Amino acid sequence: MLDVKVCLGEAEEMMELAIMHLEEEYSHIRAGKANPHLLDCVRVHSYGSEVPINNVATITTPDMRTISIKPWDKNMFSAIEKAIIDSPVGIMPANNGEVIIVAIPPLTGERRQQLVKQCARELETAKISIRNARRDSIDVLKKSVKDGTPEDVAKDGEEKLQKIHDKFIKKAEDLFADKEKEIMTV
Repeated sequence: MLDVKVCLGEAEEMMELAIMHLEEEYSHIRAGKANPHLLDCVRVHSYGSEVPINNVATITTPDMRTISIKPWDKNMFSAIEKAIIDSPVGIMPANNGEVIIVAIPPLTGERRQQLVKQCARELETAKISIRNARRDSIDVLKKSVKDGTPEDVAKDGEEKLQKIHDKFIKKAEDLFADKEKEIMTV
């Protein structure tokens, strides 16, 4: 016989992972202000291998429009600059001999609309993952009825599962609303 709490716990865990993934994706979307996560995709050629930029330098944001990169090894300046230029970030770095400065330009209205659409696509992907977790758990509950779980227990489980689903969908939509507000704020 199936333990309904375990089934609901697994579904909730999968939904939580979908929310965590959405938060991670949103952290990489540039909203017109400096964020060290913007450079997560940058790989630097260091001592024969490609490593993330945060493995060879300290990344800070001294103000809302600037990312400061201080390499641990002075010989890494050109490699880090080249990696940023070649990356999909699309921003030109400046070097003052001590640190590499990446100035974040303000977003245009058209670019803001593109970013909101990108966020909406990420939201839809998260919602699909949440719905899939619900569907899989409902399938498990329905199969468990055939294996001896009482029907009323399975139905109660489905109702609880729907409430969990609704809570996570709301959480995803709230994340989207916050990110949209952040992007559209000039």
